[in-house]
Amino acid sequence: MTDRFREQGAFSWFELTTADVAAAQSFYGRLFGWSTERWDGEGDYTLIKVAGKEVGGIAPAGPGPRKPLGWGVYVTVTDVDLTAAKAEELGGKVVVPPTDIPRVGRFCVLQDPEGAVLTAITYCRP
Repeated sequence: MTDRFREQGAFSWFELTTADVAAAQSFYGRLFGWSTERWDGEGDYTLIKVAGKEVGGIAPAGPGPRKPLGWGVYVTVTDVDLTAAKAEELGGKVVVPPTDIPRVGRFCVLQDPEGAVLTAITYCRP
């Protein structure tokens, strides 16, 4: 586990939500030289790799009320639940409450007072 997955406040993961995963894989692979690999966990998810290292993922938008298309960023925190509470104290909003991701960690989605959104995450320890 690298420092970005342990260090409070570090940008640690980037994720694309798209309506066409295959087209995104092709576009970004050809543009940046990224390789991709299907994640072996639950759900439909594709890992993005640079020089063999996992740096992000691609998630399908899915049916029903769609998640916004585009890139999202994850910031490592030592305690997701405390971070969510503190965001609200500071005038932010918890868009997705603290939620577990099996084999990965615990995350929440936050919105700052101006409306910008990011995800806070505490990763499982190996």
